[in-house]
Amino acid sequence: MNKKTFLIAIIILIVDQVSKSLVEIYFKLNKSYSVIKNFFAITVAHNTGGAFSILNNYSFIFILASLIAVIILLRFMLNFKNNFRNNLAFALTLSGIMSNLADRIFLGYVRDFLDFTIFGYDYPIFNIADIAIVIGVILLIIAILKGEDKNAKTTSH
Repeated sequence: MNKKTFLIAIIILIVDQVSKSLVEIYFKLNKSYSVIKNFFAITVAHNTGGAFSILNNYSFIFILASLIAVIILLRFMLNFKNNFRNNLAFALTLSGIMSNLADRIFLGYVRDFLDFTIFGYDYPIFNIADIAIVIGVILLIIAILKGEDKNAKTTSH
């Protein structure tokens, strides 16, 4: 990971942790505050499970999975073409995983607060780290589809 990638990852991790802390300070747990009626609310939730609250109260599984994911991503990073998109993909993915991992380790749950209802469907509540992970994974998929997951030394142009 080059210095810029590391800096982006640290900034995203800090933004996520600060946003979670501010929401915890200024909003009550499990209470919804409408920001845009019937579309977006801030709803503080503590998630002891994974996405969609699967496997609630099994934080150890998610801690272990997160640690394994970080190790795998760090190893894969060495093989991907070194360009801005790929560096951003790794920064986003790693910072999101690390921020949610910090919540799990230090609090026993992940702090979620972004609550969207789109076309009548109330999506699961999430946080900035979750957004970073999703965007990072999408960028990594694009890199793989473009063949940029091969070591830059062995690929042409």
